[in-house]
Amino acid sequence: MKLSATRETLLKPLQAVIGVVERRQTMPILANVLLVAKNGQLAVTATDLEVELVASADVEVDTAGEVTVPGRKLLDICRALPDKANVSISQSGEKLSIRSGRSKFSLTTLPAAEFPTVEDINSSQTVEVPQSILVRLLEKTHFSMAQQDVRYYLNGLLLETGDKFLRAVATDGHRLALCQQEVIGAKLSEQQVIVPRKGVLELQRLLSGEGAVALEFGSNHIRVQLDGIRFTSKLIDGKFPEYERVIPQDTSNQLSADRLLLRNALQRTAILSNEKYRGIRLVIRDSGVMIQAHNPEQEEAEEEIEVAYSGADIEIGFNVNYLLDALGAIEADQVTFSVQDSNSSCLLREPDSDDTRFVVMPMRL
Repeated sequence: MKLSATRETLLKPLQAVIGVVERRQTMPILANVLLVAKNGQLAVTATDLEVELVASADVEVDTAGEVTVPGRKLLDICRALPDKANVSISQSGEKLSIRSGRSKFSLTTLPAAEFPTVEDINSSQTVEVPQSILVRLLEKTHFSMAQQDVRYYLNGLLLETGDKFLRAVATDGHRLALCQQEVIGAKLSEQQVIVPRKGVLELQRLLSGEGAVALEFGSNHIRVQLDGIRFTSKLIDGKFPEYERVIPQDTSNQLSADRLLLRNALQRTAILSNEKYRGIRLVIRDSGVMIQAHNPEQEEAEEEIEVAYSGADIEIGFNVNYLLDALGAIEADQVTFSVQDSNSSCLLREPDSDDTRFVVMPMRL
């Protein structure tokens, strides 16, 4: 293998894939990236056996070839070189030589044949959507994914396709976030896949929100093509809960509030909530909502805000972080807050819209 390119040309694909290279490895080759040079292109691949990233760049290829080298070391070398420096890379034996100006580096290599890659994912359907749609779906739901829950299917995000829509759902058992977007001009078959947490966070990092993105749904993998980067993630093998059943249908006790006013009041009151459980109490009446918090140090906070409310008087406790996350994901100036009684989940959504919904379970205080 022998190729040459500018520092910036090499940096772009390396920076795109380095997020999945773990610092501590069970297999030495997973600390490496796979370099494949041919037909005037360099493809850089990184994987942690769950998520695989492939990014390409146009380079001058003198001799085609493939090899694996330590990913973070190669990235650090390229970062440390001067701006717009010309870099030549060549392989001799079990070493990879990197030259730029008067600088010379030699990295150890491992055979490309040993590098685990995912070629064909046997996709059952492919859908092309604007990046902005996928960005919105992930932004509105990712914070409700579980972390290291024994119910492994909750440690990810459900992506669901319907006739003309794409939907994302995440839940950790205490709260749920749902967002759906219509895909204009698409005829999709019904399918559900669960993308693992790490894949979701890595995909968020890669998405710029501009241009289009192609989603391929396979039986065990999902693949996303965007901006010269190919993202592939294993899917979580499990059955996602029937989320429609936990979304409250009775919305007779409904209040409407200024979203920022409510959010700011919750943030202030939360300062004196229990640091471990983050519990706050809402006392909801016709005259307004009283927000109360106290902690083991016998400190208390209380604030009242005006809302439009029709329904019975209710006192209910919540984890304030869950409410704040949901309010942060709602874009409208007003928020609709529906709750049946002090033991039932509450539903937060934008007025006159069911595209984005958030469910929060109550807590005993």
